[in-house]
Amino acid sequence: MTSTKPPGNGPQAENHHRGPENFPLLVLGALGVVYGDIGTSPIYAFREALRVSGQVSGMVDGKQILGLLSLIVWSLTSIVAIKYVGFVLKADNKGEGGTLSLMSLARESLEGRPVWVLVLGIAGASLFLGDAIITPAISVLSAVEGLEVVAPQLSHWVVPTTVVIITVLFLVQRFGTGGVAKVFGPVTAVWFLTLGVSGLAHILQQPLILSAINPLHAIQFLGTHAGISVSVLGAVFLAVTGAEALYVDLGHFGRKPIVFAWFALVFPSLLLNYFGQGAYVLSHPEDIEHPFFAMQPEWAQFPVVALATAATVIASQAVISGAYSLIRQAMHLNLLPRFSIRHTSETQAGQIYMPQINALLFVAVIALVITFRNSSGLSAAYGIAVTGEMLITAILLFVVVRRVWRWRRTLALIVIAPLILIDTSFFVANVAKFGQGGWVPVAVALTAAFLMQTWISGRRLLTIRTRADEVPLTMIIDNLTRKKPSTVPGTAVFLTSDVEGAPTALLHSMKHYKVLHEHNIILSVLTSPSPYVADDEKIFLESLHPLFSRIVITFGYMETPNIPRALILARKLGLKFDIMSTTFFLSRRTILPSEKGGMPLWQDRVFIALAHNASNATEYFRLPTGRVVELGIQVTI
Repeated sequence: MTSTKPPGNGPQAENHHRGPENFPLLVLGALGVVYGDIGTSPIYAFREALRVSGQVSGMVDGKQILGLLSLIVWSLTSIVAIKYVGFVLKADNKGEGGTLSLMSLARESLEGRPVWVLVLGIAGASLFLGDAIITPAISVLSAVEGLEVVAPQLSHWVVPTTVVIITVLFLVQRFGTGGVAKVFGPVTAVWFLTLGVSGLAHILQQPLILSAINPLHAIQFLGTHAGISVSVLGAVFLAVTGAEALYVDLGHFGRKPIVFAWFALVFPSLLLNYFGQGAYVLSHPEDIEHPFFAMQPEWAQFPVVALATAATVIASQAVISGAYSLIRQAMHLNLLPRFSIRHTSETQAGQIYMPQINALLFVAVIALVITFRNSSGLSAAYGIAVTGEMLITAILLFVVVRRVWRWRRTLALIVIAPLILIDTSFFVANVAKFGQGGWVPVAVALTAAFLMQTWISGRRLLTIRTRADEVPLTMIIDNLTRKKPSTVPGTAVFLTSDVEGAPTALLHSMKHYKVLHEHNIILSVLTSPSPYVADDEKIFLESLHPLFSRIVITFGYMETPNIPRALILARKLGLKFDIMSTTFFLSRRTILPSEKGGMPLWQDRVFIALAHNASNATEYFRLPTGRVVELGIQVTI
């Protein structure tokens, strides 16, 4: 099977398209996809830090402003520039990034593939899903709140307008985002330039604000405001939310375009805007409600609100597509059932739409907007998911630098331990906001983790029960050697997850039809811990008997399983394959719960519900529907 493009959050490029001539396009694409989320943070991050800081005296002074800015500057520097750009982006799994890729890389490097690494991977993936429902809500809501500054009489339209925008965003997912994604990069580039220019104008009026680059201001602020330091750190962290996208989208653009975009435009623009907001508040200490919009010239306020809304929609689209990509990876790694996937592009395999996931995300996002009604309320819910995922990334990174990069323990601790300490500090600060909304992503993450655990345990029980009723394939072949059965023309392909036993569909076929095809293939599909598997390594073929062959197809966890295309590759190994004379036999299991099973009865029912809603193997493996025969069996777990 030819290699597919990696699933992603918008514009994509295959590895061989990452030449120097495409570098500017990759940088532009990275701006729209990778940096869309962190690029919208200036709308609300500094405002929330000011709000928390102002709880002491009701207003903020110059020292507080310098302290907050210093915290934001060094958070961006340590977490994004040093941790992600400097180290995490180098920890790629054959070019792919993200929590599950890092988990696979770390787990493969350890003897026995320990379960605790899998647990960390599941936790990180689950926390990302918690982030995925909050980002569209807080991003779009914070942008539309600009109406309260430019047209206070329209303030009561903020929530309805946000609901309409988000509804349209989720409705258009089914049509694909390939065409719209082409404008993501240019719009986001204009957004970052606007951030930088609007901030620079106020810095020139208050150049003293640049002294906030001195980290002593951050240290002094935390020392003199110990009572609110935890809350302040929780607010400051909003400035770096979206940093995890640098690693998630590594496979789509490559490391160099992401790094170049960060240092050439994103980092300078963010710093200029935060410094500019600080300079504006120094001159207007009474105006801390919406400093980002208030500091714009009057003539530019409406255009900036419109541009901010467009930027937040782009950021939301990137997260939604990222959720599709993550669910798809989890499916291929057998962490979740097979959900329906619809490809919305004939040329880009990463342009996918998942109806069930889209509906769940839409309901959750709208519920958040209607419940919290403002971005300040949602900001309390935002940090736990992101900080938790970042902390897990740092822990897995330590495993990689020790086991894969072969760093000495002392060097690994010197480099990674401070990063883990910083992530832990921010995580603790955000956990303090659990009661104010932080429970939302935790609840989402726990639900996702529970479903993954249920699916893993249920599949294990199902395999055990199925194998108990199976007959070894060698026994059937021995019987065929002694007594040759009647045969009919053509090829029969029997799919099974057990590479040793006889497929249940084969046993039922022989029982009911009393004949075999001239050629019978026992086919198993495996998922590699690598994102992609080369064509010459994808197929394992062996002859078991003149009537029987065994084929094992191995797909990477980022690939779209396509059995007919993979079987064409098997022709090079001597397989005679004609799709028009081939019948695919599948087993359709009816799963029944049992009080004596390995899981509680109620969890059995959850597993059965997941299995019932999973897409069928015909659709998942791209089998021709007119050449599939399904044989039903009942299994009690």
